[in-house]
Amino acid sequence: MRYLFIFLLPFLFSSCGKEGLGGEAVIKGYVKHHSAPIPNAVVYIKFGSKESPGSNTSSYDESVTADANAFYEITGLKKGDYYLYGVGMDTAISKAVVGGIPVEIKKRKEVVQADVPVTE
Repeated sequence: MRYLFIFLLPFLFSSCGKEGLGGEAVIKGYVKHHSAPIPNAVVYIKFGSKESPGSNTSSYDESVTADANAFYEITGLKKGDYYLYGVGMDTAISKAVVGGIPVEIKKRKEVVQADVPVTE
């Protein structure tokens, strides 16, 4: 029995992957400039990060586009730390807006509400 446990131990830990895709958690919310929604903004996500990797969007792992109501949703995530970075256009002031927020998923199956704040 002890040998069976030693043999299975690596497989138990390999199923617990790091942050990223392949899980059952969800991050969702709205992209907002102050309280104004920013429709069609792009939300970039960096896996395994509590801090912004910067404004170069190639530094991020995935992206989604918010809908006409500024709602975005990223599904299939594992628990861990993520950084969200939003890029959009505030048509009320005719200016590009950007900004970000760290997000933590604490449970394997969880829905985290995280509005992405953006500014000029």
